[in-house]
Amino acid sequence: MKKYWISITLILLGISSIITFKIIGSEVAVDGRLIEPFGLIPIGNIFIYLGIIIGIITRLKSFRK
Repeated sequence: MKKYWISITLILLGISSIITFKIIGSEVAVDGRLIEPFGLIPIGNIFIYLGIIIGIITRLKSFRK
């Protein structure tokens, strides 16, 4: 399990980013603009995908040994 700590950390960061986006929510300002922490969505997705890719690469490297 120690060799997967990077991928697990990235996946947890991605999940926490998406949960944070849901908790903060969005609102419409008086002038009609939408106010939301949109940056958390792509950051969360990138972390999750990177975690999955690094986990797969780590798993494949363990098969070669």
